[in-house]
Amino acid sequence: MTDEAPAPVRPLGSYRPYLRALAGAQFPRQLRGFLDPSDVVQKTLLRAHEKLALFQGTTTGELAAWLRRILTNVLTDELRRAAAAARDVALEQSIGPAVEQSSARLEAWLAGDGASPSEQAVRQEELLRLAEALAQLPEDQRNALELQKLQGCSVEAIAREMGRTKSAVGGLLRRGMRRLRELMQEGGSDDR
Repeated sequence: MTDEAPAPVRPLGSYRPYLRALAGAQFPRQLRGFLDPSDVVQKTLLRAHEKLALFQGTTTGELAAWLRRILTNVLTDELRRAAAAARDVALEQSIGPAVEQSSARLEAWLAGDGASPSEQAVRQEELLRLAEALAQLPEDQRNALELQKLQGCSVEAIAREMGRTKSAVGGLLRRGMRRLRELMQEGGSDDR
């Protein structure tokens, strides 16, 4: 019997944009100075690499779910540290349901409800391509889309959160969606 971990369905690093989108959607504005979603994702991938031998799944979807659980744990730890540093006890909340809800919203963003395993695998690949394309958007467009699509915020709430007018947010959302469609049609991202 070997201690080797099974080869992941996809390299762990290919999930970085997906995890970044989920982490970014969970960050309260007041903690942006204390935490960076990219740092949380880096810690998540490091923890996943360290525990890869414990991964029991075989599909892309199972690997994504496993990474979401690790992200939830890292986010919870980091938010607790930041909330303690900011002395804001109200920020300590159950982050797991919020991550799963953002993931479900990201999946719902894609059309179709594939029931067969092959359709689910294709949808998971499209989900990762969507997250990669989202990561390529300018920060303001990405933030506006994350707030709308992953947190379910209204244009008015996004305007308050971003300190913009509703018409400015509407423009960010339109330009962001147009660019996102272009990136998805181009294949999601450039090959590095």
